Parts: sequence; structure tokens; C-alpha cells
Amino acid sequence: MDTHKPIIREMLMSFLREDLGMGDITTWAVVPADVSVDSQIIVKEEAVIAGLHEASLIFEMAGAKFKARVEEGVEVPAGTIIAEVKGSGRAVLSAERTALNMLMRMTGIATLTRRLINMVREAGLEVRIAATRKTAPGLRFFDKRAVVIGGGDPHRFRLDDAVLIKDNHVRIAGSIKEAIRRARSAVSFAKSIEVEARTVEEALEAAESGVDIIMLDNMSPEEAGRAIRMLEEVGLRDKVMIEISGGVTEDNLLEYARLRPEIISLGFLTHSVRAVDMSLEVVGIHAGSS
Repeated sequence: MDTHKPIIREMLMSFLREDLGMGDITTWAVVPADVSVDSQIIVKEEAVIAGLHEASLIFEMAGAKFKARVEEGVEVPAGTIIAEVKGSGRAVLSAERTALNMLMRMTGIATLTRRLINMVREAGLEVRIAATRKTAPGLRFFDKRAVVIGGGDPHRFRLDDAVLIKDNHVRIAGSIKEAIRRARSAVSFAKSIEVEARTVEEALEAAESGVDIIMLDNMSPEEAGRAIRMLEEVGLRDKVMIEISGGVTEDNLLEYARLRPEIISLGFLTHSVRAVDMSLEVVGIHAGSS
């Protein structure tokens, strides 16, 4: 996920422009043009850091210099200085909020992702923790990059990544089998086909139709367990990957993980983000320089 691609820079510039409007009237009124500053970004709680590349590009586009003091993906204690920012006081303060917003959100996602992965690993399980497409418009790339930094799987970025046949597709096609047939006849062999199953019977129909992945959707742990046992009994469990999604929380994650699906996908990794608290503090002021 190259954060230096032109499209990513354009997105970050649009975020900066959104905040700037016609200019930071407070900073331009209070901070002389010839004042430069040294500042530090401090994380105020234990966290897995993500978003340093994005923050660096935002400050760079504003005309300031950014230096990371830690690496992305590293867990740090509260009070850690994670970066230094130097340059014109006007440039630093004008870009501060946009950069911090990205850092705080992405770090929140990475921290939660890592916590859930650690829960699963400490229980001796190898289930992959994945994101979903439940992201805020415009932020999907960054949200999913944060999941990856936290150790998770990004799942689909876009609708053209893979086939995922959901309940409304099945309703229109008439059956799971027919929906799969249509997908196979229209989509390249290079694209995997996944089917959302809401019952044991739907999971069996999907497996018998030769899909690559079955998503057990909004099933209780007991229902998901029955579906997996049924696939084992008919000799199809090893023919498909199992993804569990819907209804999974931090409290019941291990109940689902003990069923040993390959994947558990969680919308709340990105749709209900709790940002990690951070601040930018000016620690040095230099008048008469830029």
C-alpha cells in the first residue's frame, strides 16, 4: 500500500484543503510569518502507532518537516513522543489538526486490531482477523492500511476485488446455486467467489456449488458450529474457506474463533473507530527565521 502514489497525495491534500478553507485566519493573525517552531507529537495512551506516513505527507504539503521517532506498527506507552515537526509556525499549526486526525484514527484502528489478534493468538488459535467495507467514504484506503499495520487482513478494498454473493443477490437470482452459476459465467477465473450463508442449509448449498469461501453471516456461535460440523460430515469442510461475520464482538470473539474458521471479519474495526488521544506541542520558537 504505497502512500506516496499521486492519488493518495491528492486525497490527503483534499483533506488539508477542507480544513484550511481560504486559510487559517487565527494562525495568520497571531503567528508572524518569520517565526519558526520545533514541535513534538505525543501519544497520550498506550497504542499501536499508524498513520505516520500520512501525517508526514500532510505536513510536507503544508511546508513543514516531519521526522518520525518510532516505526508504524510499534506498540508504545502513554507519553511517547512519536514524531517531531519543524518549520514555519504558520505551516505547522495550519496542518496540525488534519495530520493529528489521521494519526489518531489510524492508530485507534491499528490498536484495536492488534488487541483482538493478541486475544486470538494467546488462546492458541490461528484465525485471521479481517476488516470489512464498512468504512467512511474517502477513508477506506487509510482505514484498511491501519488494519494491516495492526496485523489484520484488509479484506476487499472495492467491489471489483472479488465476488461476494449476498442475500439480495440470491433473492434476485432465485437461489444460491443460480447466483454462483451466473458469477462463474461472467467473472474471470482469477477472482475468488464467496457466498454469504445465513443458515446451515445455505452453507451446504454454497459448498456443494463449489464456492471458494463461505461467509457464515450473523449466526450465533452454536449455529456457526452446526454449519461447520455439517460441512465436515459431508466431506466439504476442507474444500472451502470459512469466514464468520456479523454479531461478533470483543466479548464473544473467542467463542467464534474456537470454531476454527479461517477468517473472522469485523465491521467495528472501522465503522466505530475510537481515536487514540494525541497532541502536538510546540517546544521551541525561533523568531526571524523560516
